[in-house]
Amino acid sequence: MRVGGTGRWSQLPALLAVTVLLSACASMTQKAVNPDATLALPGGEFRFAHAAKDAQAADMVRRAVENAGPRLARWGTFQEPVTLVIHPNHAALERAARRSGYDFLRAWARYEQVEVQSPRTWTSAGATQKQVDELLLHELTHSLMWQASATVSDWTRKGIPLWFSEGMASYTASQGYRVPSLEDLSRFLHEYPQADPLARAESLYETENATVYGAAHHAFTFLMERYGESRVRGVLTAMRQGQDFTGGFQQSIGLPVDAFLRDFRRYVFLRGFKGGRLTPPLGRPRPEGRGLPGNPKLPAPSTPHSPTSTPPDTTPEAPSPTS
Repeated sequence: MRVGGTGRWSQLPALLAVTVLLSACASMTQKAVNPDATLALPGGEFRFAHAAKDAQAADMVRRAVENAGPRLARWGTFQEPVTLVIHPNHAALERAARRSGYDFLRAWARYEQVEVQSPRTWTSAGATQKQVDELLLHELTHSLMWQASATVSDWTRKGIPLWFSEGMASYTASQGYRVPSLEDLSRFLHEYPQADPLARAESLYETENATVYGAAHHAFTFLMERYGESRVRGVLTAMRQGQDFTGGFQQSIGLPVDAFLRDFRRYVFLRGFKGGRLTPPLGRPRPEGRGLPGNPKLPAPSTPHSPTSTPPDTTPEAPSPTS
């Protein structure tokens, strides 16, 4: 996923996404929205576009949207109807998302539209309702975040960073089980003290996607626990009223984004989550460095990862809702 982008995706074996890409839906002309398929919920209106052979898959997506409603409500309501376009296969999804070679991609969310690969084609046996529920809750969190913080004309210009957008979606969908632990993140920061999986996520996600999405999930969780849900919602409100992310964060949380990220890095680096503060190793600078571009020592990920979706599944025994 790409910070400040315009589209976004969801993956399965490697699962989640950096902010978003604007792109027209290549296959929308082949799928008409059925007026009878509109779903009106307290939180917003949802429409479904699909081919006749995907009627059963559309029912799964519809149920997932209904199931997501109560958990999305904490962030507000949708300002505009959201259309969920169900694509018959992976190739069609990639064309709609303007992404090629992302085998793990299962969905891509925008301000008013979510592209979804038909759940019947996720695996040879299809997807379970639980898998579809998790994926759609993650994706709809993105759409709701953008609608709560911007208008259709300026949502791509708010500069919302990956750690906030992906962390919010992962937190809402309870996907912490998919990402490395705080202890894993602390070890990474000690081993690569100049790496910055938060402020410089884009320089790392191709080689350290699990670390990037783990850092996003844990940073957002830290934000919620330290400052509370109402102030986090206030960041969205401030952006909706005209601020960009940096200004909205300062206004609602009460400190600059960089100061918050330094606090979180220190908490992780010194293992504050264990209830104590450890002395940093001698000879290593504190991890407030600016990224690690081109570091050849970073191991390559076992699975590909793309910028904008669900966190990579780092727990082999856990069921994967998007592969």
